[in-house]
Amino acid sequence: QVRLVESGGGSVQPGGSLRLSCAASEFTRCMGWFRQAPGKEREGVATIYTRGTSTYYSDSVKGRFTISRDNAKNTLDLQMNFLKPEDTAMYYCAAVPGRISCGQWLLSGGRAYDNYWGQGTQVTISS
Repeated sequence: QVRLVESGGGSVQPGGSLRLSCAASEFTRCMGWFRQAPGKEREGVATIYTRGTSTYYSDSVKGRFTISRDNAKNTLDLQMNFLKPEDTAMYYCAAVPGRISCGQWLLSGGRAYDNYWGQGTQVTISS
């Protein structure tokens, strides 16, 4: 059982920045951030292999968000810059067991995988 605890959400104006952090009891091979806005399906935001340097981003956040990890501390971060109102959502840290593709996991929105989820942290972008 992987335990995940997110922090760092909040409310900022468009164009602002936020940094989300996730404390994990352990890392799986692939870790990531997902989000769900009211009335919308969950979507993958960014995923990362915990070995190596490969990262994956949704088209909607590419160039604005950066996922990073600290293997020594088992922390997973998401730096979010140039935030837009459409980034408003509940953000979840996630881990997935097994030798899965981080890229496919991102595209799936986590569906059909046996994920571990954090409790979520709300991000609201509003002027």
